[in-house]
Amino acid sequence: MRKQYDFSKAKRGPVVSVPKGKSRITIRLDDDVLDWFREQVHAAGGGNYQTLINDALRTYMAERKRPLELVLRRVVREELRRAHGHR
Repeated sequence: MRKQYDFSKAKRGPVVSVPKGKSRITIRLDDDVLDWFREQVHAAGGGNYQTLINDALRTYMAERKRPLELVLRRVVREELRRAHGHR
């Protein structure tokens, strides 16, 4: 290791820039939640657990926009199908 390094041409900021439309944040998640997302990616044979979390949040946002009645109707239909042995 050198005693001194030349940082005169160095640039401040992240080594990898954040793509436009994305933000780098720090978030605290429960270990079991993070483990679940990592397991999903592993079971799928690879991917990015952060992308999976982002997709899950988008799905949640979309569902929140739908009127409650539509969501309830969908859930009831799914439960009726399950009760009758259909998939």
